[in-house]
Amino acid sequence: MNWVHLDWVLLVVAAWLLIGVAGVFALRRLTLVARVLFPAGGAFGLLLFGVALSSVMSSPEVAVLPIGLPSLPFHFRLDSLSAFFLMVIGSVSAGVSAFAAGYFRKGEGTPPGLLALEYHLFLASMALVVLADDAYAFMVMWETMALSSFFLVTANHRIVEIQRAGYLYLLIAHIGAISILLCFGVLQANTGDYTFASMRVQALSPFWASVAFLLALFGFGAKAGIVPLHVWLPEAHPAAPSPVSALMSGVMLKTAIYGVLRVFFDLLHTTVWWWGLLLLAVGLTTALFGVVFAAVQVDMKRLLAYSSIENIGLLFAGIGLTVLFSAFGMQPMAALALTAVLYHVASHAFFKSLLFVGTGAVLHATGERNLGKLGGLIRTMPWVAWVTLVAVLASAGLPPLGGFVSEWLLLQSFLFSSGLPSSFLDMLIPVFAALIALIAALAGYTMVKFFGVIFLGQPREEKLARARDAGGWERIGMAWLVGGCLALGLFPVQFIALIDPVTRVLVGAGLGETVNDSGWLLVPVAIERASYGPAIFLLGVAASFALAFLLVRLLYHGRLRRAAPWDCGYRWQNARMQDTAEGFGQPIRQIFEPFFRMERELPTPFDAEPRYRVSVADHFWHWLYVPLGRAVERLASLIGLLQQGRIAVYLLYSFVTLIAVLVVVKQ
Repeated sequence: MNWVHLDWVLLVVAAWLLIGVAGVFALRRLTLVARVLFPAGGAFGLLLFGVALSSVMSSPEVAVLPIGLPSLPFHFRLDSLSAFFLMVIGSVSAGVSAFAAGYFRKGEGTPPGLLALEYHLFLASMALVVLADDAYAFMVMWETMALSSFFLVTANHRIVEIQRAGYLYLLIAHIGAISILLCFGVLQANTGDYTFASMRVQALSPFWASVAFLLALFGFGAKAGIVPLHVWLPEAHPAAPSPVSALMSGVMLKTAIYGVLRVFFDLLHTTVWWWGLLLLAVGLTTALFGVVFAAVQVDMKRLLAYSSIENIGLLFAGIGLTVLFSAFGMQPMAALALTAVLYHVASHAFFKSLLFVGTGAVLHATGERNLGKLGGLIRTMPWVAWVTLVAVLASAGLPPLGGFVSEWLLLQSFLFSSGLPSSFLDMLIPVFAALIALIAALAGYTMVKFFGVIFLGQPREEKLARARDAGGWERIGMAWLVGGCLALGLFPVQFIALIDPVTRVLVGAGLGETVNDSGWLLVPVAIERASYGPAIFLLGVAASFALAFLLVRLLYHGRLRRAAPWDCGYRWQNARMQDTAEGFGQPIRQIFEPFFRMERELPTPFDAEPRYRVSVADHFWHWLYVPLGRAVERLASLIGLLQQGRIAVYLLYSFVTLIAVLVVVKQ
């Protein structure tokens, strides 16, 4: 039997579902779940990665499965776009699943077998979201993904704060789903055919195309976490177990990016220039908001959640630039911007997943999420410290890692935009490029704080001396994610060759030929404009270190003198005298004070232990969500007046409704 790629992908999905069902029969058998089921899920993730890798350059494959309603079967389609995102899902889930095999323990709030069911159902639903080729299958899988991730977020459901975080996430996810459903209603153009194949051939007017665009932006933006729909991220990520946070931030947010690309460039045939400008504004606002809030956080998982908001903003900005170039017929520049977006999708998936699993290892070893109670862990957890450093450098956008390549390509797409046929846009785009540079600098600042406060300096608590390094399975998962960060940084030319079929389908152009002609140098447009050689950079760094080592050996003859670090002449330095997370973020609080809603708690002369405390809150929560919640409560109380508890009143309601319907039908 000759199996096509789509058959193998569906086989992996079925295997994940079977692993989840097996977890139900091993509900509380932690050893079986951790040592067999999660590694098996990771192995099938590797298989999915291999199948998607081999199919990204193949022709589209379709299948119709009679597993929906009688007249609504599920349509699936594997093309270059879905294959690319399946590569991301499979490769990242392999590392996270291996880490989860050593992470989950008894007492997480949910039995291990049930966690395995929810976890693998989550993986299967994400894979089927990017395969769905009709609105019905897409929405079923989208809601399955939301529900399974909700149960994973609320794994430790006995804690009230976790319950609230889970319900907030589920509420915004469902509001976004309604918007996506309305978008599909517009795209089907009153034909009654909700398959994507039918939507592709519809010719919408600019008005209705804009309506579909705005509905898709709101719906997928709610899942991605754009401002002001971002409030669930900093609540759900700290609540979820760390492997779940890794999958949600590294992979699930990218399904929203997939949905945006599928609707904007595949199902819609009309492109209006102001769409790109709106996406640029929303994306850069989201990125700046996220990185500023990340810089002042004292909870390490909330810091990473806001960092994810920043990266989602960069992705939306790149998509906006792609739309803008496409609207003006500048297809090569659109391909450059879209290549930067897809490269950052993969890069962020690896380094953010690695950051979250690294925080999970720290959390299990210390029991602390508060940065103010950590420090000096590089001595007791060297493995976790060094692999987390790789993720930190990638997140900060430093070479030779994948984060640098994607952000460099995005910046190049902004710098090469001088050919736009509008003087206003030509003036505005350089301002956007400057904002990208500012955001990248603040991201580096935030990552220095994150790594330095957790791993460097002296331990701030006595119990940190008893912290244990990551176990075997955790190390395997983290090593795989480190390999992904390094591969994306060292082999950009080869990876862009995988992206090239996607950009050619979506915008009609690609960078494949330009990049391949430049050998090992990465040349996005022309060699005289810009180029980057990761191998050359790495060799230069290695040569610099070797030269420094030789000079030290020759000049100092191997002499070594150990001394305490410089302490301004004060000999009795302790952990309380080193910089804190609050102190590190204070300059950002001062410079960007209008971004924050700050409440200061000042000491009084009568305090036994005087304290000065500053809490930072989100303006959007108090300006938008609190008034909206109060309005909903008032409306619910008014509607509650209809519930009288008397059968005669309910019969009267039915009679009045019947009369109203008859009047409307008669007219």
